[in-house]
Amino acid sequence: MAKKSWMAREKKRRRMVKKYAAKRRKLKEEGKWVELQKLPRNSSPVRLNNRCPISGRTRGFMRDFGVSRIVFREMALEGKIPGVRKASW
Repeated sequence: MAKKSWMAREKKRRRMVKKYAAKRRKLKEEGKWVELQKLPRNSSPVRLNNRCPISGRTRGFMRDFGVSRIVFREMALEGKIPGVRKASW
């Protein structure tokens, strides 16, 4: 399990990206690069990281389901993900 602080930091970044998205778009269209640099660093969408909301893992993140591979496997075996079954052949 990842540190709680890492998960909280990622949530904070997501909020900040959402908050400044319109302002960043406007400044980019106008070509005001100096004003764009004065915005907070964490307001840039490039700084976002895909992180599992349950375990906090960044590696093995499955975009389609929004969780890490380990959590995905546990949820699939418990039947919590509709339409997903364990393969057998």
